[in-house]
Amino acid sequence: MPADRILILDFGSQVTQLIARRVRENGVYCEIQPYFVGEARIRAFDPRGIILSGGPASVLDPGAPRAPDVVFELGVPVLGICYGQQAMCHQLGGSVEGGHHREFGRAEIEVTGGCALFDGVWTVGEHQAVWMSHGDRVTRLPEGFHTVATSDGAPFAAIADEARRFYATQFHLEVVHTPAGAALLANFTRYVAGCSGAWTMAAFRDHEIAKIRTQVGTGRVVCGLSGGVDSAVAAVLIHQAIGEQLTCIFVDTGLMRAGEAAEVVGLFRDHYNIPLIHRDAADLFLGRLAGVSDPEQKRKIIGAAFIEVFEDEARKIGGAAFLAQGTLYPDVIESVSVTGGPSVTIKSHHNVGGLPARMNLKLVEPLRELFKDEVRLLGRELGLPEAFVGRHPFPGPGLAIRIPGEITAQKLEILRQADRVYLEEIRAAGLYHAIWQAFAVLLPVRSVGVMGDGRTYDHVLALRAVTSTDGMTAESYPFEHAFLARVATRLINQVPGINRVTYDLTSKPPGTIEWE
Repeated sequence: MPADRILILDFGSQVTQLIARRVRENGVYCEIQPYFVGEARIRAFDPRGIILSGGPASVLDPGAPRAPDVVFELGVPVLGICYGQQAMCHQLGGSVEGGHHREFGRAEIEVTGGCALFDGVWTVGEHQAVWMSHGDRVTRLPEGFHTVATSDGAPFAAIADEARRFYATQFHLEVVHTPAGAALLANFTRYVAGCSGAWTMAAFRDHEIAKIRTQVGTGRVVCGLSGGVDSAVAAVLIHQAIGEQLTCIFVDTGLMRAGEAAEVVGLFRDHYNIPLIHRDAADLFLGRLAGVSDPEQKRKIIGAAFIEVFEDEARKIGGAAFLAQGTLYPDVIESVSVTGGPSVTIKSHHNVGGLPARMNLKLVEPLRELFKDEVRLLGRELGLPEAFVGRHPFPGPGLAIRIPGEITAQKLEILRQADRVYLEEIRAAGLYHAIWQAFAVLLPVRSVGVMGDGRTYDHVLALRAVTSTDGMTAESYPFEHAFLARVATRLINQVPGINRVTYDLTSKPPGTIEWE
């Protein structure tokens, strides 16, 4: 770990990950731990500063989450956000009350005082936009604190104790809806906590290569390729570390986009010359999915079938002692959720807690400390083609979760061709990189229409495109009508089985987790 590091204590907020992303964007390494982490681990981590996240609880409830006392005894800067502010004040002798004016969404604060957190960002007397999400509020400050910002619903919207370097905000600094939030977090990590900001992907690459060589030694590693960016970056990194000791297994589920299977095989066999086994298991997956409509059941079927096929191919290789996979930091965090929220089941298809004993393999997870955007940066550092690294996110279950209801070969082919046309038009218009994710959904309804001189009874296709800076919040992309009309015309003319196209304007507000 870098010497300069920040510890984030998670009280269960669905946007805690965004705090870590903003910190790392400033070149500072950080980790998220649950609020109940022991004193020994906090001292061993030796952070330059600590951030207390938001959370859904009330500090007034019996047994409410508390920050470990050592947080306020280490002598390092502490920043509390939302629930983190309330916990800080409650534990240090202030007062928090419920039942006051609630604030959810956009709000305006007035900067009433100066502090190191605001230096160079906000000045006294300014009014600034922020994002609030609270019911309780602080009503009396602990000794040593003073108010530096207020809002209509929070008289202590931001507070500071400069002597102890304790700061807290009722609003969320980490979300893009607080425009200056990233700059405030940079002030805390770089200037208040004194972190150098020297953590880079090049340094991470060199560190991980050395770490992989130490962990694996002369052993053999198998890596499951899904066709996505994460597993591809993990495979290339491991190959740079141990070369021919790595064998990749690509399980072709038949649920990928048009041409993607050939792209994966070509990239690894031809470009990188990495040993690769390509198993075409499309018929197996389609057979297992026959007659199944429940989306969670489909996910589990796909995951179980993938492991089954992968294990079968791994046995044929023989001699492997390690399994590599592209687990990311969000997978780790969400799989150990402390609040029992929806993230507990969302990440159920990841083996982040270890592997089944029967596999008798040790895990190699070189991306375990990275977020998605960081994986892309690492991919570029490793020389992966931009067309591969920069493409839109594509979930592991593939097209299966974009076909509500039963999966059939006919539906897959319709959606695969429709998706191809849609993305071709987006690229031709120069919009691909302005959009975070775009995809088509084959709706579970059919529509009566007239095409030429005959009636049709065919499928309805929904198009989605969203913008996002972090994948946690998103808004629909504002296509011009002429673009949508052109796409719809191509789809209806070139993709048999579609007679109606609609554009989905649904947005993804803070607090939701996934689209599919």
